Amino acid sequence: MATMLLLTFLISSLIMVTVGLAIDFMEILRLGIDGQLSVDPSDVETASLDFGLLTRGQPLAVLHPVSAQDIARVVKAAYGSNQGMTVSARGHGHSINGQAQTTNGVVIQMSGWKGGNKPPRPHVWAEERYVDVWGGELWIDVLKSTLEYGLAPKSWTDYLYLSVGGTLSNAGISGQAFNHGPQISNVYELDVVTGKGEVLTCSEDENTELFHAVLGGLGQFGIITRARISLEPAPNMVRWIRVLYSNFSAFTSDQEHLISLHAESSNQKFDYVEGFVIVAEGLINNWRSSLFSPQNPVKISTLFPTGGVLYCLEIAKNYHESTAQTIDQEVEFLLKKLNFISTSVFTTDLLYVDFLDRVHMAEMKLRSKGLWEVPHPWLNLFIPSSKIAEFDKGVFKGILGNKTSGPILIYPMNKNKWDHRSSVVTPDEGLFYLVALLRSALDSGEETQSLEYLNNQNRQILRYCDEAGIKVKRYLPHYTTQQEWMDHFGNKWDRFYEMKMEFDPRHILASGQRIFTPTFPSLSNMPS
Repeated sequence: MATMLLLTFLISSLIMVTVGLAIDFMEILRLGIDGQLSVDPSDVETASLDFGLLTRGQPLAVLHPVSAQDIARVVKAAYGSNQGMTVSARGHGHSINGQAQTTNGVVIQMSGWKGGNKPPRPHVWAEERYVDVWGGELWIDVLKSTLEYGLAPKSWTDYLYLSVGGTLSNAGISGQAFNHGPQISNVYELDVVTGKGEVLTCSEDENTELFHAVLGGLGQFGIITRARISLEPAPNMVRWIRVLYSNFSAFTSDQEHLISLHAESSNQKFDYVEGFVIVAEGLINNWRSSLFSPQNPVKISTLFPTGGVLYCLEIAKNYHESTAQTIDQEVEFLLKKLNFISTSVFTTDLLYVDFLDRVHMAEMKLRSKGLWEVPHPWLNLFIPSSKIAEFDKGVFKGILGNKTSGPILIYPMNKNKWDHRSSVVTPDEGLFYLVALLRSALDSGEETQSLEYLNNQNRQILRYCDEAGIKVKRYLPHYTTQQEWMDHFGNKWDRFYEMKMEFDPRHILASGQRIFTPTFPSLSNMPS
């Protein structure tokens, strides 16, 4: 009890010094928290930053919860306070623009637990083929838990060291999305702590409006504490193939053909379809291009056209060791219908888990070179398929020139695999592309790799799209005014606002998104 009182004193003192307010954290501790409420400088510093390294928050405390009830008590205290306390959930810290940060509030550290108590481990229901997971669980740990039963989730992100709640609050996409939809299309049920501090279970049959609002809802309506994820039998192996194109039209035509096969039987389609852009002088800094086998006799540099841009189709087919004898025939059948450069086939067979965790291996290499913890001015765009050729001409062959400082992904998705009732917004066409400029700002002395240059280039790309009438929607969006957010959501805005007023009426949650301004009556009475 003495420790709890001391902690309360420290927090209250910190708050009073920082903002001149006395927020009653005593209420939180009185109700009993099984996790840890920390003001340790290292915890606060960690929660002040994210992967983007583009902005900094200033939380007053960090909660390491072990249950939904821990989170509910903190949120309820914030909701009942008139003193301006906000709450933001943080997973593994991979936001880009401070979306999981807060100032003068509490960060709920959902991943990476402290102390003896921990949140519940993943619970696999093998017969029902689903798994219940804590909102802060990393997808890599979900994979390991489900593989023990020979099962795995259907839809992934390229990087597995992300939290379940984090990706479900956005969408969660990778090369399986054309077939299974994004991760939010593969969720049966959620437990959510709303902005009022209520713990609600929601699904297609219960609290349905909250269920769809939270999926892709950018953390605005509640904090996901449990998710029930659909599973399928897991393969053992993956045939991973990369082929090159110098003609953009042939590249996109083949991509669109491959994702049109989503309704076919498994032996007549690939399980994963992505792609990326390679510019001549970007090979060294593009970890994607390092996936090409050095043993292959083809020299990529010899294939570059005059414009200095190549396109790589990246495809994969899952298989079991028991069916390995048919994989060559199935792949050959699918490749025959494609129009890639015939001398550019790069093939690798690897374990399923190693394929899914491929980006982590690249991360380790970048960390060893000091190239991971640098600013990441990423720009992710959903682009209507009817405008993708125009985007290629104006951006890939225009604005970007022949240099880049990170991978540029490009692949199409089927809109009918996305539930229109979720909060995510996508272009108004049946097929749209993700273009992800995953670039790093490097302190190399070269102007084209500087943060200022890359930020300016991102703005130039957005201006070009606006002037060319390319109606893009931003994925992992970031805006600074509510009008920009209203434009982003379009005809979904009214419903989005209505859900916010119902489930987080004081705008306590995820204020780092800058969609809504927290509303606390006493703040208007503060001296200026």
